[in-house]
Amino acid sequence: MTRFTALMLSAAITVLANPLSATAADSHDAHHAGGSHALQLNAGKKWHSDAPLRQGMNAIRGAAAQALPKAHTGKASRADYDAFGDTVIAQVSYMVENCKLPAQADAQLHTILADVVAGAEAAQGKHGDAQRAAGVVQVAKASNAYGHYFEHKGWKSLKLPH
Repeated sequence: MTRFTALMLSAAITVLANPLSATAADSHDAHHAGGSHALQLNAGKKWHSDAPLRQGMNAIRGAAAQALPKAHTGKASRADYDAFGDTVIAQVSYMVENCKLPAQADAQLHTILADVVAGAEAAQGKHGDAQRAAGVVQVAKASNAYGHYFEHKGWKSLKLPH
């Protein structure tokens, strides 16, 4: 990952750990980005992935696949949602520390991981308990987007609740 993306995701993770730091992160985001970028393919083809990215996204997909049924039926507990969010954030941290993608692929990944982090935050109740299940769905949707835009042999999209 580029240094910029690592810094942005690190700031997002910091916000998850300390909600009072959100103002600084928002200011930093506005300074550099001014908005999120739309996902796109690499001249009609999927972007290359590396081993740490595939490992992290496999773990995130697995966590979402496990959490979706309970979230959909309303049977997930706060502890379930918190554990899900912890797993997702740990995997994002792993990817930030270990991925070495070219700048354009990294920019696309950044868009996906921003949704992943936002979903994890919602699942952990940062936006109220009513948004926890929606956070799991957001992570699952971001996981599916990853599979659409990045090469990952054997990747299967998650079936989302209706």
